[in-house]
This record gives sequence, C-alpha cells and structure tokens, in this order.
Amino acid sequence: MKSITTDELRALLENGRKIELVDVREDEEVALGMVPGAKHIPLGQLPERFVELENTGPVYLICKAGKRSAKACEFLESQGIETVNVEGGMMSWNGEAAS
Repeated sequence: MKSITTDELRALLENGRKIELVDVREDEEVALGMVPGAKHIPLGQLPERFVELENTGPVYLICKAGKRSAKACEFLESQGIETVNVEGGMMSWNGEAAS
C-alpha cells in the first residue's frame, strides 16, 4: 500500500491537484472538522458505499491517526482500487479543516 504524509497531502491540494480523498472516521469525529474537499464514508460503511467512489485515479484515505485508513486501503485494494494511505491522519494535519 502506498502512503504519503499529511504535509505531502497538503502540498498536493495547495498545488491544485484534483484527488479523491475519503475520510473514514465516524460522524462525531468528522463534525470536529475534516480536510476540505474530502468525501466522508465511515469505515464500517465502506463495503456498501465504495461504489460511490469516482475511481479515476488513486483514492487517498484519511482517518484520525492512520490505522482505519490503512484498513480501508486494504479493503479497497482487494476490490481492485488503487489507494494511498495518509500517514498520521487528522492528528498530523495542520492545514485548513472544514466542518
């Protein structure tokens, strides 16, 4: 599984790169803020909702610290979808957060 740091993710977004970013945290966690432009699909709902993904390139996944997003990467890769795990998750994110 590929991975990037939150600093690398922020640089991609600041450079205007269009990526598909999915936040797999729970509703109450996302209510505290998430990366602008991210799609929210809680990890437990991913098996039913992964068909909502555009899947036009790698899907970047983020959670609170990186464990759940790694599990999401494993699941999506088993479905033939290319993924990138955001290491450190929202705990390491120091960019803008939308609520």
